[in-house]
Amino acid sequence: MTIKAVVFDAFGTLCEIGDPRRPYARLVRLAQPQPDRLEARAQLMSVPLSLRDAATALNVGLDGIDALEHDLQAELASIRLYPEVPRVLRALRAQGYALAVASNLALPYAAPLQALLPFPLDAHAWSFEVGHVKPDPRLFDFVCRTLDVRPDEALMIGDTYADDYLGATRSGLAALHLDRGAPPRAGSIGSLDAVLEHLAIPLD
Repeated sequence: MTIKAVVFDAFGTLCEIGDPRRPYARLVRLAQPQPDRLEARAQLMSVPLSLRDAATALNVGLDGIDALEHDLQAELASIRLYPEVPRVLRALRAQGYALAVASNLALPYAAPLQALLPFPLDAHAWSFEVGHVKPDPRLFDFVCRTLDVRPDEALMIGDTYADDYLGATRSGLAALHLDRGAPPRAGSIGSLDAVLEHLAIPLD
């Protein structure tokens, strides 16, 4: 089937945090009793919560929340695109591909990424808006419906094997696992430039 849309994960794929502080993870560790980490992670990324709202949802006292919010702002200010991202997105757009991001993400991280992209993408499937986290097929279904393509017409690119590669392929999408710096193997790429090669798009 012809690929009509390319869907990217966000952090670790399109961008990275230069000064990681992990305020949401630290907030989870403050919760008493200690919640299951995976369940708490899904909870905080499947609804649009600020850090302060997340503290309330986890029944964490607000003592020390100012320090966590300071660290969150430091993280957000340090977000940067990987160097190849603008040229890859522009090359895909020039060839007529629909472009989207599908990401497990807490609310504050979406806007800084969008501000860095060279142009607005055609769709965003943020977990905090969709209400589901990858590898839930409902998130992949949402992005395909928003782009008005069938799953087998979409190519998912992401750095998390279980969420991005297996989750996408099990939902009917084509997928490539981004493993930066690793030798290429079947189903994997070492940088986003390889997406263009995979789709037979000349790299300027």
